[in-house]
Amino acid sequence: MVSESSPGNALVLRIDGAQPLSASSVEAVAEVCDRAEDHGRPGVVEVQLTGAPGGLWARELTVGLVTKWERIVRRLERLPLATVAVVSGDCGGTALDLLLATDLRIAAHGTRLLIPMDGTATWPGMALYRLVQQAGPAAVRRAVLLGAPIDADRAVALHLLDEVVTDPAAGLAALAGVAGPISERDLAIRRQLMFDTTTTSFEDALGAHLAACERVLRRGRAEAPGAAS
Repeated sequence: MVSESSPGNALVLRIDGAQPLSASSVEAVAEVCDRAEDHGRPGVVEVQLTGAPGGLWARELTVGLVTKWERIVRRLERLPLATVAVVSGDCGGTALDLLLATDLRIAAHGTRLLIPMDGTATWPGMALYRLVQQAGPAAVRRAVLLGAPIDADRAVALHLLDEVVTDPAAGLAALAGVAGPISERDLAIRRQLMFDTTTTSFEDALGAHLAACERVLRRGRAEAPGAAS
C-alpha cells in the first residue's frame, strides 16, 4: 500500500489486493485523501490496483478495522479531485473496493474482478453493494453469490470498467488530461448529482440541477469581457 506524489498535478495510490486488509491499508488511503483535500488546484488521483486475496484471508480482521476501511473508501469516493483507476491482473479485496469507488477506470488485458471467498461464502463488504448499484443484481448475481470472476470485457459491458487497453499508462495519461482541469467544486457537484439520480425523483432533483445551472451561468457572466471586477 503506497501513496505518493507524481510529476504535475497527480497524486498516486498503489494498492495490492493480495495483501490482507490492515491498519496500514487505511493509513495509505487516508494519506492520499489528506493530500487531495489540501491540493488546492485541479488534478487527479491515480489509483493503481492489482491482486486479490486467497485462502482464509479475513480470519484476522475485526469489525472495527473493516468499519474504518469502509469509511476511508467512502471518503476517497467523494474526493474533490477526479480519481482514475488503472487495474491489471486479478482485482479483489481492497483493490476491488477502491476500483468501484473511483470515477474513471481502465484495465489491462487479462484483468478479472473477483469478490474474494472466505471459506464458505463471498465477502459481504460494500463492494457487493457497489457492484449491484452500478451493474444491477442480475448482471452480477453469479459474482455476488458464487464468487465467479468478471473478466475485463464483461466488466466493460457492465460499465464497471470504462475501457481495456494495451498500454495502461497511455490510457491513464489521456483520462488525466481530460479530468485534470475540472475544478474541485464543479466535480463535486456533478458527482453528487449523478449519485442522487438513483434515489431522487425528477421533481425533487430539479432544484439541485437548476442551482448548478445557475452557478455556471453566474460564473460565465462574471468572466465575460467587460464584467465588473
